Parts: sequence; structure tokens; C-alpha cells
Amino acid sequence: MVFATTQPAVPEGGTVLAERPQETPIELTSWVTLVWDDPVNLMSYVTHVFMTYFGYSKSKATKLMLQVHNEGKTVVSTGSREAMEADVNAMHAYGLWATLERAE
Repeated sequence: MVFATTQPAVPEGGTVLAERPQETPIELTSWVTLVWDDPVNLMSYVTHVFMTYFGYSKSKATKLMLQVHNEGKTVVSTGSREAMEADVNAMHAYGLWATLERAE
């Protein structure tokens, strides 16, 4: 009677092959899009962009615009890195200064 062994495979070089640990998901970290204050765009225009692109209400868009104006920057969206890259590119297309970074 022949029994199967449960020992790890050993190649001719004598190195034991170990199983690779299960990989963790690639992207568990959220990212944010930041819009920065600039001396060029009017506050009404920034509010308009936030309403148009993100679909924010006038009150939410105004609140975010005031944070940009008074604090120098604000988070306008949160999500995957790819989605935040798209939002940053859209803000640049509107003429706003925007960047992305990992969410804290």
C-alpha cells in the first residue's frame, strides 16, 4: 500500500518551496481631492464648479467654497485613487488648483 506524503516539494537545488501568503486587497485606503485657494477664480465661480461637477446643493457648494477661501483648501470628494485622479483632472479643466492625497 502506498501513502501520499504531505511534505513540501523540494526541487533539485534543495530549496523548500513554501506557499505564498494570501494577498491583501490592493486598495483599502481612501483618497481625497483637495481644492486650493487661488488669487484668480471668483468665489461665485468656485461655487458654480462645485455645483456643476459634483452636483452639490448651493448651500454645500458655498460652504466648501468658503472653506477654500478662508482656510486655503478643502476636501471636495473622497474615494478610490482613480476616482480622485479623475476629480483632480476635472478641477484642472475648470481652472481650479486641485491635488489628491491619502485620506487621514
